[in-house]
Amino acid sequence: MPRYAYYRLTALDNSFLMLEKPNSYMHVGSTQIHKTGPLRTEGGGVDAARIRKLLAALLHRIPRYRQKLAWIPFENHPVWVDDDNFNLDFHLRHTGLPRPGTDEQLKRLSARILQQHLDRNRPLWEMWIVEGLEDDRFAIISKTHHCMIDGASGVDIMRVLMSPEPEMRTPDEPTWVPRPAPSGFELMRHEFLRRASLPLAVLRGAVSAMRTAESVRFDVMTRVRALTEAMGGSLRLPSETPFNREIGPHRRFEWLTMDLADIKKLRKSLGGSLNDIVLAIVTGAVRDFLRARHVNPDKLDFRVMAPVSVRSENEHGALGNRVSAWIVPLPIGTADRRLQLERITERTTWLKDSKSAVGAEVLTQAAEYTPSTLLALGARNMTRLLPFNLVVTNVPGPQAPMYMLGAEMLEPDPGALRLRRQP
Repeated sequence: MPRYAYYRLTALDNSFLMLEKPNSYMHVGSTQIHKTGPLRTEGGGVDAARIRKLLAALLHRIPRYRQKLAWIPFENHPVWVDDDNFNLDFHLRHTGLPRPGTDEQLKRLSARILQQHLDRNRPLWEMWIVEGLEDDRFAIISKTHHCMIDGASGVDIMRVLMSPEPEMRTPDEPTWVPRPAPSGFELMRHEFLRRASLPLAVLRGAVSAMRTAESVRFDVMTRVRALTEAMGGSLRLPSETPFNREIGPHRRFEWLTMDLADIKKLRKSLGGSLNDIVLAIVTGAVRDFLRARHVNPDKLDFRVMAPVSVRSENEHGALGNRVSAWIVPLPIGTADRRLQLERITERTTWLKDSKSAVGAEVLTQAAEYTPSTLLALGARNMTRLLPFNLVVTNVPGPQAPMYMLGAEMLEPDPGALRLRRQP
């Protein structure tokens, strides 16, 4: 057995490192709001020491949180290795708002925290406990680099740190000993062997597909058609809008809360899926925004990129990214809300039937065989030739109450729009 341990980042995970720039942050951010409840201290604050003890006891279930980046020499491809100088206090911070802190103040604090890059010399995550929020609440601001998680794995981490029951016992902290990292020579040797075995791996995959596919011709044609659609969409640039300008270092963090029950009522009466309803809401908001900026939306080709999870059942709990993508044109040229929803439903139904998400997945799989230098060049070009104007993602959160040491979570993972379960 090797005396060291490391994990090679996939091409998709690595792309989120490549896409990061001084004014472009590639971490996933969230702000959870909790009732203080049993975590209230005598002085009216939050018992951050108990939260720290809980996190220390559960970190072994999130091993990536104790790992940092290392790089294969010459190849310049990243790998995960255990951080032999890991210090939880660097990642878990405790701060506060001047009482009584408002939601607006919390949003501004969230923006300031999220507009700072993560230190690439350490594990790529931070968690901020924020006390002083009005109505006896506190917040947890989290940021984790996108090369570590996607939306689904972010929800899985939430389930690790919380319980569906108010009573939550803090387990004993297990002993953790960092595993040795490989030397640069060992990383180079393994990379050489990996590349030498790629042709055989591709051949084995092709033979396996021939043996197991019910309809090989259908499967191949589906992938070719989906790949053609994905490539064609990437070559057609959308219209210029006020959304698509050079960005600065500063951010605003905003959210709008709606009851999930109301969205389900709309879906029942108007048709479509819950995702279609969300996209229709975004369509109306974008149209109103552009008109307020004196931009005529009637002739614009406005597209959103909607990530689609391709995570299988046995991959729940695993970190990293398992996503593909849809490119969805939003019908912002019409003011009729019902017609907007109808057109979106037609498009998403076609995307499902044509298995369009397969195209992006095929490109991702092909990237595994591409040298990092070429991937970096492609990533730089992609940022200049994005085939969409906006990203809209919908990640299903917990469908039942969740608690952290008895403190009930009131608002999970807000973004521009969050859907809240009714009590």
